[in-house]
Amino acid sequence: MRICMWSGPRNLSTAMMYSFGARSDCAVVDEPFYAAYLAVSGADHPMRTEILATQETDPDSVAARLTGPAPEGRTDFYQKHMVHHMLPGFMPQWPDDTRHVFLIRHPARVVASYAAKREAPTLADLGFADQWRLFEAFAETGPIPLVIDSATIRADPRAALARLCADLGLAFDGSMLRWPAGGHRADGAWAAHWYGAVHRSTGFAGPEGALPSLSGAYHDLAAAGMDAYGRLQAFSRNLAPL
Repeated sequence: MRICMWSGPRNLSTAMMYSFGARSDCAVVDEPFYAAYLAVSGADHPMRTEILATQETDPDSVAARLTGPAPEGRTDFYQKHMVHHMLPGFMPQWPDDTRHVFLIRHPARVVASYAAKREAPTLADLGFADQWRLFEAFAETGPIPLVIDSATIRADPRAALARLCADLGLAFDGSMLRWPAGGHRADGAWAAHWYGAVHRSTGFAGPEGALPSLSGAYHDLAAAGMDAYGRLQAFSRNLAPL
């Protein structure tokens, strides 16, 4: 099985990659279309030069790798995707063994977390509308994708991951709750800029507190993301009960 996890930035996506990467049966890949996105869009992101030098920039080559056998002889292949990286013409023809999952987070938390790492984000950087657009596209052509809110995972990682695994048809593995500090060998070159907190971690952080207070442009960005977030959150109940 290949598990395509679709999110925007700062959505708990790296911790989820580490979680699935802790399974002995699962290979993982970190944002495989990032360099192709940068090459085609010309976007100026932190560590752009390093990313372009270390990752495949041809989207067709990336797609072929993602739709082929899981690396290292593993039975499952977890793919961490950023929705805004999927430019026109990038989307692969996914094999029948593919399951699509959308990882969401309250826009206020996304904006606050992103702005702490990169000033003056735009709506395009945060992927809110792209998440809903891709969700609708997948729902029109196949099974309705799963949706899981990062708050659900952080509130009770064991229960949330057990439900997710059950819906995917995977046996829950307790190793998904812990990983070694210091990063993962699948990390992209951008990890040095973005992954500091997860590199210091050895498991999921606890529940988050009150929503951050945002003002000005940051408040407006979060408000603009609420429609897509609310639409996706309405589908988050479709995880199988334990």
